[in-house]
Amino acid sequence: MARKLRSNFPYGSSHWAVRRAQWNALGIPAADMDLPKIAIVNTSSELAICFSHLDGIAARLKDTIRAAGALPFEVRTAAPSDFITSRGRRGGYILSARDLIVNDIEVAVEGAQLDAMICLASCDKTIPGQMMAAARLNIPTIIAICGYQPSGEYEGEHVDIEDVFLMAGHVLAGKMEPEKLEAMADNAIQGPGVCSGMGTANSMHIACEALGMSLPGSAPVAANSDKMFADIEAAGKRIVAMVEEDLKPRDIMTPAAFANAAAAVLGVSGSINCIKHLQATAEEAECDVDVYALFDEFSKTVPVLAAVRPNGDHSIEQFEAAGGAGAVMKRLDDKIDGGALTVSGNSVAENLADVAAAGDDVIRDAGNPFSTSPPIVIVKGSLAEEGAIIKLGLLQDRTFEFSGPARVFGLADDAMEAVRVGAVHAGDVVVLRGLGVKGGPGMSTASRVVFALDGAGLGDSCALVTDGQLSGLVNRGLVVGEVSPEAATGGTLGLVEDGDIITVDAYARSVELEVSEEELAARRGRLKNEPTDPGRPGWLSIYRDTVQPLSKGAILSNRGD
Repeated sequence: MARKLRSNFPYGSSHWAVRRAQWNALGIPAADMDLPKIAIVNTSSELAICFSHLDGIAARLKDTIRAAGALPFEVRTAAPSDFITSRGRRGGYILSARDLIVNDIEVAVEGAQLDAMICLASCDKTIPGQMMAAARLNIPTIIAICGYQPSGEYEGEHVDIEDVFLMAGHVLAGKMEPEKLEAMADNAIQGPGVCSGMGTANSMHIACEALGMSLPGSAPVAANSDKMFADIEAAGKRIVAMVEEDLKPRDIMTPAAFANAAAAVLGVSGSINCIKHLQATAEEAECDVDVYALFDEFSKTVPVLAAVRPNGDHSIEQFEAAGGAGAVMKRLDDKIDGGALTVSGNSVAENLADVAAAGDDVIRDAGNPFSTSPPIVIVKGSLAEEGAIIKLGLLQDRTFEFSGPARVFGLADDAMEAVRVGAVHAGDVVVLRGLGVKGGPGMSTASRVVFALDGAGLGDSCALVTDGQLSGLVNRGLVVGEVSPEAATGGTLGLVEDGDIITVDAYARSVELEVSEEELAARRGRLKNEPTDPGRPGWLSIYRDTVQPLSKGAILSNRGD
């Protein structure tokens, strides 16, 4: 290793001496202490199946890194699962944990002045947390994709976690017996890895590769497969070379790279959650790019080339076999900037030179897409001055325009009870507010209410508007999410009253509150006199006081900007 390493402290200094004492006690040979020091960022947890295989991956990766001439150190972070850590404090720990992961990594890696890191990418919030940390620390980094879970069957039909999540709303509405849901749950997941549909995890894995932060050809991949372990071994070897080359994330995370990631996500009709995560990564990289504007612009021209469940009938296994992210990027052709640099050391164009999709069924040619209509649209208007998001997907027979009276709720449980007892009717616009990044705090999910409406047979005859976030897996009906400004920061959503007319037009990309400015001003005056809830102390209070708006990716900052 010719390049001077930041991890090697002066001989005889206090930092050198105490570190040597610590590492000697750990059994690290003295001859290894001056080697490049690589962090293996592991989000292992026994709380969720998506993380359960990461310890085994980390063990294999250590051997590869040692063989490549470097010294591996495994470090741990928080490991949130949308399905497990989503109940406490109205689900506020989910998005907020993303930023906790960023700071976990900073403390361990920057505090010890390690030279590089490989991040084991798994569930929804771990991936953007790792990318944000890479952008912030700006040391050689590879995001290693750790794979999707195998799904199961029930009564001769495919069943996965998306089906279980959705059908819980049908049980609430009395349209399904809980015993059937129990049986589906017992068969939905057959092994470790992330959700098998084109939800946030697989979408973010694809975004990582398109951004250039994962090795080409690594997304998606079946968890614990031979292909996954081969990719892990390649990443272990490559990260040592990147230290010598001094190839850093900010060399890779350029405006062109973020444009490529946006195009790839739209090309697979990926999760809307990718937008805020990519914006947050750009903010941490100090890259001057508006990811929301990229998605708004590209949604008008980027065709949808793949239709993986729940967007269509194809499985994630079929998508991987057809060529995955690389094949989509290849077929997007001029929508992808081939000059962008990647962790491989090569450009996107060089990585894609020999890539070809396997057939035209699962990943289609741009001349014969699954859809040319935008799968995601950014809407604005008097109810969302800074914007909101609608996931349209590939369902061309759904409602794109809606106007109706508001039914306002501050808690998801209250909205679900109203649906259960029949207090929400066809034609209503369900307003669920106070779920934003500050109001949650932590941006609670509104998807349970969406599924309750679907279960009650109201999915196509009601709309929902919320400042909360939505599942990256399944959305039904016309749902407007992530309204900004949120209610808790003075957004118009906080002024809506029962009976107000709300009009949504996905074609025109608008969401309007049909209330006069004079009436809204009067309502604002009344709200100023209402007491504010200071909240409970703890992590979520820190998050609430430092989180920035969605336009900045909801990153944490105490700068007040």
